[in-house]
Amino acid sequence: MPTEVDSQEQALVAKVVAGDRRAFTRLVEPHIPKLLTTSTRMLGIREEAEDAVQNALASAWLTRARLDPSRPVLPLLTTITLNKCRDKLRHRKAARFLGFGTAPEPEFSPDPAPSPESETVDRQILSRTQLEIDRLPLRLREALILVAIEGHSQREAGEMMGVSEKAVESLVYRARKRLKEKISLG
Repeated sequence: MPTEVDSQEQALVAKVVAGDRRAFTRLVEPHIPKLLTTSTRMLGIREEAEDAVQNALASAWLTRARLDPSRPVLPLLTTITLNKCRDKLRHRKAARFLGFGTAPEPEFSPDPAPSPESETVDRQILSRTQLEIDRLPLRLREALILVAIEGHSQREAGEMMGVSEKAVESLVYRARKRLKEKISLG
């Protein structure tokens, strides 16, 4: 992910700061699939992920005066989206604790395998892996998703999470170690 901001994005940000809704749509539209993928990986439920992205974009619009034309917009949008995902996860946890029913289980669909036996094994491995990722502490899960799954550098992930590059390295290491232990025990 380049850290340079192209002149077109800079011009759009300037228009957004001035209150141009069309410019905001043009600015964020190319990033929505990436934000939705990150959100879905964090939450596991497509509808909740869509809500989180929608809330993140609404927050970005409301705080548009803080946008900096000299900085890329995707890291900021990703940070806001992660915050909205954290909110949803906290609400889920509170609802379970208070006994307000159970949150819907995440739906994961693995890639189709060439044979039914392979597909069954792949589904089991994917389900087990996703379950263990979901059980990771939030900061470990965020670091793992941003670096290992989304492909961000540790520096970029650190900026999005508000921690140092070294902290991200440690978080990813701990997340992978926990996953390896849990999955090999299963």
